Amino acid sequence: MKTYILIFLLFFTSGYFAQEKVASVMTLSEYLGYVKNYHPIVKQAHLIINESEAKLLKARGAFDPKIEVDFNKKQFKEKEYYNKLNAAFKIPTYYGIEFKANFENNDGYYLNPENTVPEDGLYSAGVSVSLLKGLLINTRMASLKQAKFFLNQAKEDQQILVNEILYNASLSYFNWLKTYHQNSVYKEFLTNAEIRFKATKIAFLEGEKPAIDTTEASITLKTRKLNLEKSRIKLVKSSLELSNFLWLNDNTPVELKETIIPDIHTVDNVDVTFNIALFNNANFDITNHPKIKSLEYKIKSLRIDKNLKLNNLLPKLDVQYNFLTEKRNQINSLNTQNYKAGINFKVPLFLRKERGDFKLSKIKLQDKKFENEVAKVAIKNKVNAIQQELDSYVLQNSLTTDIVKDYGTLLKAEDRKFFLGESSLFLVNYREVKLIEAKLKAIDLENTFFKTKASLFKATGISIVE
Repeated sequence: MKTYILIFLLFFTSGYFAQEKVASVMTLSEYLGYVKNYHPIVKQAHLIINESEAKLLKARGAFDPKIEVDFNKKQFKEKEYYNKLNAAFKIPTYYGIEFKANFENNDGYYLNPENTVPEDGLYSAGVSVSLLKGLLINTRMASLKQAKFFLNQAKEDQQILVNEILYNASLSYFNWLKTYHQNSVYKEFLTNAEIRFKATKIAFLEGEKPAIDTTEASITLKTRKLNLEKSRIKLVKSSLELSNFLWLNDNTPVELKETIIPDIHTVDNVDVTFNIALFNNANFDITNHPKIKSLEYKIKSLRIDKNLKLNNLLPKLDVQYNFLTEKRNQINSLNTQNYKAGINFKVPLFLRKERGDFKLSKIKLQDKKFENEVAKVAIKNKVNAIQQELDSYVLQNSLTTDIVKDYGTLLKAEDRKFFLGESSLFLVNYREVKLIEAKLKAIDLENTFFKTKASLFKATGISIVE
């Protein structure tokens, strides 16, 4: 009876005098914060914005005022054939209107008569206008509008890319948490197996247990050690996989230390971390999804392109009028008697190129509209499916928790019967194996639950608040 009391104390003394290393907890929120701030691909996503801003700056450059100077001189056999200077200052506007100020000063023995100007030069100020093609929309105007849309589109694409990285990083964290839980389970039951083996051996030496029980206890102990080693390798691999997403500010990769462990209470704050705590499928506004907004900006850009192609079907009719004066300091010297004017008219006879470009622009626009509608339905259905899956996990988790609890009760009861000599080591091990399996299934279910939460975060396109 003393032996049974000793075995009982070995099994149920809490702590088993085990000493654990002091560990630091890294929460999911802290981990994703590092990823969002320092991961190179996230930084690369910011380059999309920088590139779009550069393109917008380039498009605005088409409306910059310009200074042009054209100087030509010909000297041959000690004769000055001509000496021509033409300086201009141009101000393009948003629409097809351009203001221009000009100065000409020409002389020479063989100067073309039409280039003859007063001795002090000739000044002019005027305007050129595209009356048909290029008035309401032109290449410069379209490029500027599209560059603005591209910038907004880039911001949405950036969020999609960042969320993709955070989603993949969170899956690595959940896998790390899963392998940590599995390792903890195997450690716990390895301790039980060691205590049971020692107790069985003592009972055998006391003549109270047969030798076959020590063999069975030894097999169980070795099996537990084998399972623990396998789980340890999985934990190491998952921690290394997690390290792929950990970087410092200077693009230096970070390797996770053994003393850092995941947050075992992640289930309590996963919704807050993913910013989906207040998410309601009924109030989900699909128009605010970054993918839909990106497609909308693309559609707007294609509309601009279509309007430009439609405008190209019009004939080209450019007119210009310039006031001429030789007295630049007297504004009243500008009058309608001294002027230079011109008209430029051009139209292709069949417009085949223009009509082809217009049809292609309509096809591209319609194609993108179809893509937008399909994306809306796909996102709505995916979010709805994920929500139903999460609702199912609530029931599954409740049942799994009860199963683990019941298996634990059965194991304790079998242990008591074993100590009283009314059961066998085989039955105790059988109950323990079933409890281990139930706990591992519960861990797998929790991992699937976390992955589904991450999928909801990705599907909704919600941005994580830092």
